[in-house]
Amino acid sequence: MLTVLIIEDEIKTARELKKNIEQSIDNVTVLEIVASIKSAVRWLKENNHPDIIFSDIQLADGLSFEVFKQVEVKSPIIFCTAYDEYAIEAFKTSGIDYLLKPVDEIKLQQSIQKYQNLKKTLTSTDAMINYGNIQQFVNAVSENQYKKTVLVHYQEKIIPLTTEQIAYIHYDLGSVYIMTFDKKRYFINQTLDEYENLLHPDQFFRANRQFIVNRSAIQSLENYFSRRMLLRLQMPVSQEIIVSKTKSPLLIKWIEKF
Repeated sequence: MLTVLIIEDEIKTARELKKNIEQSIDNVTVLEIVASIKSAVRWLKENNHPDIIFSDIQLADGLSFEVFKQVEVKSPIIFCTAYDEYAIEAFKTSGIDYLLKPVDEIKLQQSIQKYQNLKKTLTSTDAMINYGNIQQFVNAVSENQYKKTVLVHYQEKIIPLTTEQIAYIHYDLGSVYIMTFDKKRYFINQTLDEYENLLHPDQFFRANRQFIVNRSAIQSLENYFSRRMLLRLQMPVSQEIIVSKTKSPLLIKWIEKF
């Protein structure tokens, strides 16, 4: 029997997810649907942890990452959200998969298969799987996927750049380019989303839809209108780097982490 906890503050969405889980997975029980950080923390403290947690990220009382800071989670987590900007943060906390809404049956089954594959890999014949092993495995796999060197084209040359040379990556007027600390600009064919997945999240932060910035390039942060933040770099940029009110707390925590 596979047990599931759902953390979701939209009742209709939660019911649809529960229905899809029950239809897509054999021998499964959805133990509870909780709708807030407070109720999720209370439930996890008072009950045995489920085999899997399906969690939205933006809840009415904050980001669900707060739940997993307050409670030592014993279960792998599959995040289900309408936003793609939290993927790196999700995998840095406790996630094994990240699904964008609306979650269809195929994506759901693929996530469950991923969980089962991890379980099969990490479970010995006489020892039960535990979340710590899963997270250690996922972190090891993730660590190996980050690039230390990228190749860029300049005129007729292919130039290797270490990621330490990259000050920021900018999407501007339909083009994407890398700006180095020595103020050289290299246009690239990849998207910001693709580069975000290649660069180590401890060193690079996705500030918004136009910028990925290197921690070493940051000069200061300033409060901006509507609880947003203005990110200033050590070099001039073609436009202001505005961080949304949702991402601003993540930026501050990211900077304070090291």
